[in-house]
Formats: sequence, structure tokens, C-alpha cells
Amino acid sequence: MSNFWSIWISVLTIVVIAGCFILLKLVNNNYTGVEEGKSMGHSFDGIEELNNPLPKWWAYMFYLTIVFGVIYLALYPGLGNYKGLFGWTSSNQSIGTDKGIKVDSAAALEAAKNENRLSQYDREVAHADEKYGPIFAAYLATPLEELVKDPEALKVGGRLFLQNCSQCHGSDARGSKGFPNLTDDDWLYGGDLATIKTTLMNGRNGMMPPKGGLPIEDSEIKGLAEYVIKLSGGEHDEALAAQGQGSFMKGCFACHGMDAKGNKFMGSPNLTDNVWLYGGSRGVIAESIINGRAGVMPAWKDILGEEKVHVITAYVYSLSNK
Repeated sequence: MSNFWSIWISVLTIVVIAGCFILLKLVNNNYTGVEEGKSMGHSFDGIEELNNPLPKWWAYMFYLTIVFGVIYLALYPGLGNYKGLFGWTSSNQSIGTDKGIKVDSAAALEAAKNENRLSQYDREVAHADEKYGPIFAAYLATPLEELVKDPEALKVGGRLFLQNCSQCHGSDARGSKGFPNLTDDDWLYGGDLATIKTTLMNGRNGMMPPKGGLPIEDSEIKGLAEYVIKLSGGEHDEALAAQGQGSFMKGCFACHGMDAKGNKFMGSPNLTDNVWLYGGSRGVIAESIINGRAGVMPAWKDILGEEKVHVITAYVYSLSNK
């Protein structure tokens, strides 16, 4: 935080606290010249205002709140760049800088651990690792074929899925436009346990270039989209689809196969079923052909670690293999 904003926040905070104290003193002191309990000369709708002070217990509660606020701001960060007497931090977000110069975050974090400068977040993570680490280690030592039969492991995997995967695939794992449905048996790269784990560990980077990177003219797009609809069993114009088949043979088969059933080694989708990642209307299919598609799933091995990925793998597999 810059010095300007640090001073701005600090001044505003101090002014508000001081203002609350002054206002409380004024309210409790009879500065009006009217005897306590007497009318202030104001009335509205038959209700008359009297000069009554705040109840003592209420005033003391406000004073205690102000004292608590001052003590808290002295002990903990809250006034701009002031770190507080305890030097407490909630996270290690700023641990990767040294006097405004970026340094290696991993090395800085390791140095903080060695000097016992861990933030509350780091301590809680260390405590959780100490408590739950052996449990996940036992899960990792269990073959996936056995883990998918463990109800408790699947519950753990389900919670991890909700925390980390549901943002894209949905809480019910049925996906949305551009994000695969994990509850059916349609898999771009394969739905066996080993492949699912590989996908989770290393991520996936699906890429279809515009027009497949082929010499397809704009005038061919409509026919090609019609042929794709024919492949999936939809109602189509036979003559237009026949034209599109010629465009398909220019090279689309290199990824999708001569039978258009896709290629799991490349992640190219099966065009003969009625499962669509982005939509199966003529307009959306044409859009996919013209602009291409790029789908990225991040690698989770460095984010969650293999132990947690192992459990999520069992859970994802169970979704389509009841």
C-alpha cells in the first residue's frame, strides 16, 4: 500500500474513533441549558421530546467499544501499513516481496518458516496437514480400484470436488457450455481411472484452430455444419450435407477420424453422438468451425497434491460408474 493511502486510512480511522468519543461525551453532558427530564420544546404528533441522557449501562457499553477498538488497532494491523505490536498477518500474500522488490516466493516462504514468521493461514494449513495428512497418505496407498468402493473416501472426494471443481463442472458435475458433463460416459480423453487421474494431475489443453487449420472457404461452412448434424443423427438437408462431406475430407478426419468418432489421444470429440460441449445447433456448430475452440483445464498436482487428486479421481469415476 502506498504511503498516501496508508495515511488516508489511518487519519480517517482515528477521526472516526475520536468523533465517536466526542459525540458520546456531548450526549451524556447536559449542554442544552434545559434541566434533565424537562421538555426540549419539541413535539410532533403529540409526542414531546425530553432532555433525557443515555442510560448509564448503554453509555458504558459505547465507551468499552471505543477502548476495544483502540487496543485492537494497536495490537493488530488496521491503520494503513502499520503492522501492529504483535506483527500478526492473516496470509502470506506479501511474503514474496522484500522492500518492494519481488523475490522468489517459495524461498521467502521457506525462510519465514525457518524464522517462525508463519502467518495464521500457514499455521492452520500446517495443523491440517498434521491432522489429515496420514488419512490422505493412506488413501494414496490404496489402489483406485479399491478406493472407488470406499464410501467414506468418496464422501471426502465429493467435498474436495465441491471446493475445487464445481466452479466449472457444477455442483452436480453435469457441466455447462464449454465444461464437460462428468456424469455420463462420454469422455474426450477417456474415462478409465488412470486417464482421469492423468487429466486431473496434468490438466488438459484442448485446441481446435479456426476452420481446423484447413483451406476451407467461408462458402463451405454451411454445408460442413449440415454434415456434422447428419453425423449425429439430426434432421438435415441431404444435398447440403453431401457437399459438407467433401469439406470434411479435406482434413477434419485427421483429428476426428474417418468415422468421425473422435480420438481420445488428442481429445477430439465424437461427432456421431448427440453430446455437445458447446452446443449442437447449426449456428453454434458453424461458430465452432469458423472460430475454433480452445478449452483449458488446469493441472492440479501442484495445487492439491497427488493425495487429494487420488481421492477426487475415485469420486469422478464413481459419478459415471454407479
